[in-house]
Amino acid sequence: MQTKQDARIKIAVQKSGRLTEHSMELLVRCGLSYSRGKDRLICYGENMPVDVLLVRDDDIPGLVQENICDLGIAGLNIIEERRLELIERGETKLFEQVSVLDFGQCRLSFGVPEDMPFDGPESLRGTRIATTYPRIVKDYLQRNGIEAKVVEFSGAVEIAPSLGKADLVCDLVSSGETLRAHQMYEALTILESRAALIRTPVEIPPEKAQWMKRLLMRIEGVLQVRESKYIMLHAPRARLKEITALLPGSEAPTIMPLEGRDDKVAVHAVCRENVFWETLEKLKEAGASSMLVLPVEKMLA
Repeated sequence: MQTKQDARIKIAVQKSGRLTEHSMELLVRCGLSYSRGKDRLICYGENMPVDVLLVRDDDIPGLVQENICDLGIAGLNIIEERRLELIERGETKLFEQVSVLDFGQCRLSFGVPEDMPFDGPESLRGTRIATTYPRIVKDYLQRNGIEAKVVEFSGAVEIAPSLGKADLVCDLVSSGETLRAHQMYEALTILESRAALIRTPVEIPPEKAQWMKRLLMRIEGVLQVRESKYIMLHAPRARLKEITALLPGSEAPTIMPLEGRDDKVAVHAVCRENVFWETLEKLKEAGASSMLVLPVEKMLA
């Protein structure tokens, strides 16, 4: 028999790190109000049947795969490493990637010592590569027909070459400062990573399904709003087609007549891409005037 607690949606989120604040902010923007006791790793949803479990990022795909949590937010690097592990174990029904989010950008790249020449993937042949993502690296090497030794390394991967444990490393890179601090440079990227949302491979019970649908719809709405802008302007009728073509990410602008003007119309549009100064300058050159750009707070397609 299912309890009320079983009917609540559980979301696994990194308890501390580069994704934590953004993940919680995303859920708050979806309307979640939560309470959290001191030193507790569960945030209880007060206005929605949604609870957030704060866990190690490496554990998130496993918690979702095993249906302990219904949803999880983790980096694509963690998700892909776990996906390859599950395939290696013969699992056939894997967690599902629902959407890629707009934060946590980084990349998985080969870091090479400054005194080591690097001329593309062939330079990896016969080397020792230290990494915390052995399956992703092995998959890359296999797909490119390259034989090299992958050394699984936990902790500060960048010290492996100086310890004589490896010739080069493959690790997450954001600014590249950590590599430079260890006299290395970024040579080749094999995975562009950012935060992503995954869901359980198990069918959601009817009691949860409606709230799950609403939550996913809200998340999609938040993602659409991040870069979206509402733009209003006046346009000459004769150049309307040219001006509407300049509106970034706009599907069907609203065209309205202007009182007492037959030569101009008002154009209102939701632009799903950012509106830069260059965009406004091009619109002005095309004859647009009285332009106003506003942020969009909420949007449902």
